[in-house]
Amino acid sequence: MRIAIVNDTMMVVEGLKRFLSSTTDHQLAWIAINGEEAVNLCAGDLPDLILMDLIMPVMNGVEASRRIMQATPCPILIVTSSVEGNSGMVFEAMGAGVLDVVKTPVLGRTGEFQDELAILDKIRTIEKLTCRAPVRRAARVKRAPMLTASQQNQALIAIGSSTGGPPALAKVLKEFPEDFSASVVVIQHIDAHFASELAEWLDTQCKMTVKVAEEGERITPGVVYLASTNDHLVMSARGRLAYTENPVEIVYRPSVDVFFESVATHWGGKMTAVLLTGMGRDGAAGLLSLRQKNIHTIAQDEASCAVYGMPKAAAALDAAVEILPLEEIGAVLLKQYHNVAQE
Repeated sequence: MRIAIVNDTMMVVEGLKRFLSSTTDHQLAWIAINGEEAVNLCAGDLPDLILMDLIMPVMNGVEASRRIMQATPCPILIVTSSVEGNSGMVFEAMGAGVLDVVKTPVLGRTGEFQDELAILDKIRTIEKLTCRAPVRRAARVKRAPMLTASQQNQALIAIGSSTGGPPALAKVLKEFPEDFSASVVVIQHIDAHFASELAEWLDTQCKMTVKVAEEGERITPGVVYLASTNDHLVMSARGRLAYTENPVEIVYRPSVDVFFESVATHWGGKMTAVLLTGMGRDGAAGLLSLRQKNIHTIAQDEASCAVYGMPKAAAALDAAVEILPLEEIGAVLLKQYHNVAQE
């Protein structure tokens, strides 16, 4: 895998170079010290992956990522220490097509990284995501669960998203009022280190309360719950949110499929499932499981996706009842659940 480095801090550049040279599977493609230089280098030599800093002179990582994804698309991983106070830029970059974000590993006195596991795991995950793999078919759908007392008059909207997800989520959630009668659970592919910041940022973008989902929590109408660890979020048989490391072999963490299939098994109330922009195929099989149970399912259309991967896989399985532009999804959900409390 040929990897490019875009960073204006020479010590970080040297650390990344040493890290790449220590592996047999990765080679250095080129180095750029600002975003503008990276855009120009991509035009002549497109790498397999770019390790992009966020804050740089001349052109920052957000604008550089946006221009690269428009002109010469390739996988981009933001590697930055400038997260605090710049979370909006992180999620803007993800909206431009950046696959993920990781904090710059701690540098030792010799300029070598003391902990390389986080960035290595991200690179391995991106390698798997960019390989072509068959779409996994949905498992046989189990009998619908008995309605619990808490679910009988409760509504759930489950949303899955990945690349381009944060701004897409904000656009959908903006449509809902503060006293929205449904609960919303969001599975966004994002590193656990940034989940709290994403919840805080989304909370500023919409009227509903947005929070990270906690172990054993029972969902409440008018609240958005965001999966917040590198384990999978699931709906338990008791109707509570829970985290699990299984299935361990699934690349996507947290996985949309795992959550969708858990609610297909354990949720008995009114529900709609939505699959938004993202690279890969996560969520497609789970969406089909829900459609097979007569749950209303929605996938974002190609024209409005930052990356038409996950919704495309869902469309290929005929898992979506409706395929809609992003601009229409929030309004459709609002209409479905505006008076659900009175039904």
